[in-house]
Amino acid sequence: MNVYDPLRDYLRAQARTEFVLSFEQIEEIIDAALPRAAHRASWWETLRSPQEKMPQRQACLEAGYIATRQADGKSVKFKRMPVKR
Repeated sequence: MNVYDPLRDYLRAQARTEFVLSFEQIEEIIDAALPRAAHRASWWETLRSPQEKMPQRQACLEAGYIATRQADGKSVKFKRMPVKR
């Protein structure tokens, strides 16, 4: 099990196409502290370096969301990926 599996499951359960979660809310969901690296936008960028398998990015992608750290440096926007037909 990956520490970010609860985030993946939370995202999968969402009906919203776009929403923002604070770092505190994400920490509550995963029941763990986010690493210091989470404050860097590149740590969240789901589509950046797809060959680089990072567990937080994988959790978002598996749930069908693109994650983007917000300018406030304390929250992340999750946006549902378009369905491929």
